[in-house]
Amino acid sequence: MDVTLKLSDEMVAALRATAARDDVTVGQLVRDALARELRRRNTPKRDVRTDEALLAPVRSLLAPDLARATGWADLAQRLAQFGFALKPAGGGLIVVRLPDGWRVCKASELGHGHLDLARRFGGPFPGHSQSATILSRLGNRTAGPSNRPGKRQP
Repeated sequence: MDVTLKLSDEMVAALRATAARDDVTVGQLVRDALARELRRRNTPKRDVRTDEALLAPVRSLLAPDLARATGWADLAQRLAQFGFALKPAGGGLIVVRLPDGWRVCKASELGHGHLDLARRFGGPFPGHSQSATILSRLGNRTAGPSNRPGKRQP
């Protein structure tokens, strides 16, 4: 697919100079830069702590519904009413703002980590890439209502 970009003369000159210095084409330089940026945006950040000034009001707002939720779908509905959603990130979950997906905090920073919620709801977050890890930590092979905490697998 061909894409046309409108760039300033200064930016084109800088791209040409950098491409010549790196012995690549301007197109390759732009593709590499875009690939790095997309990777950066889509890679979960490690050990990122949310500022407590932001975390405290979010915790107060969401705490009752996080505690009362009876399952993943119920939790999703409860969070959505406040303009938030859960999203997989690494082995855990993050709270994002709707509709732009801006990262607010880790679910664990609100006192409800992925493993804790999975124990309550009988399985990992739907579609999470680390579901197998969570299931092994829960001691289960499959998720679903039949293996809610307190019930034994046949």
